[in-house]
Amino acid sequence: MISQRDYGSIGILETSTKMPITRYLNPRNDLAFKKIFGTEKNRDVLIPFLNELLGKRGQEEIKDVSFLNTSLQPEISSKKQSIVDVLCKDMAGAQYIVEMQVAKVGGFEKRAQYYASKVYSNQAESGGDYSNLKEVIFLAITDFLMFPDKPGYKSDHIILDKESGEHDLKDLYFTFIELPKFKKEKIEELSTMEEKWCYFFKHADEPDNIRKLIENSDEVIKKAYDILEAHNWSEEELQIYDEFEKVAWDAKARESYVRKEAIAEGRAEGIAKGRAEGMAKGRAEGRAEGRAEGRAEGMAEGRAEMAQRMLSKGVDIKMIADLTGLSEDEIKKLK
Repeated sequence: MISQRDYGSIGILETSTKMPITRYLNPRNDLAFKKIFGTEKNRDVLIPFLNELLGKRGQEEIKDVSFLNTSLQPEISSKKQSIVDVLCKDMAGAQYIVEMQVAKVGGFEKRAQYYASKVYSNQAESGGDYSNLKEVIFLAITDFLMFPDKPGYKSDHIILDKESGEHDLKDLYFTFIELPKFKKEKIEELSTMEEKWCYFFKHADEPDNIRKLIENSDEVIKKAYDILEAHNWSEEELQIYDEFEKVAWDAKARESYVRKEAIAEGRAEGIAKGRAEGMAKGRAEGRAEGRAEGRAEGMAEGRAEMAQRMLSKGVDIKMIADLTGLSEDEIKKLK
């Protein structure tokens, strides 16, 4: 006999032998993301994750981190408090902001710079030495396109001298992973841990090939999958998870609606503009045709008047025809 516990979008099936067939939760969900990367007990997942996606090797490799308060308090109490997903500091004092962004929001790149500068400035103490400020690294995984014109799914941003290209200002770094640009859909195509992490974020909540990815990954991704097993979550956590999912779905629905409305509006504007341009073109063509017809009629009338004056003076019809371009019959009718 098969029984099912249902937590909204999460289902756990248990057979009569008590062997659970578990659905893996969505790592892009805010709560799931923080549960994987933002807790003390899972620092052994966060550290290799940061090293891999930020390319930390050798002396730069992160050995340990301490978690910091994710609430970025404003200097003025009336301003809005900002909260990041994960904020931590390594043994050298460098701080890392790690963000998962599902719904597309305008100016996310500006928000990234604000968060980084906020964390950077929070290091300064009154009367302190600015030389003690440590670098801040902002890492974001987005489920939407941030830079549509860039072909790669990963982009690293630093501050360079415009003329020489030298990297003199070294304290602010930004790395963005755009999941829609990651196109590898088969486990066999994955050749690096970075690619496996990207695959994890895109497909961890999908049943196909999950077990195969776990079997072909190191212990870090296996542990991340363990964290996503729904039966490891409490009822309260699953309820909060569902609330975050609903918020994300609503945001996606709004984004889709706005996009469709924009397309429809653009088409309507295009049609209206086309009509207006067509009318303007028609008026212009009409004016041109009118002027041409007017000139033609004016010239015809002028030739007729000239022919009449010449007839009154007794000029030969054939000569009048030669001078005015009118036919002899047209001239005879003018008599």
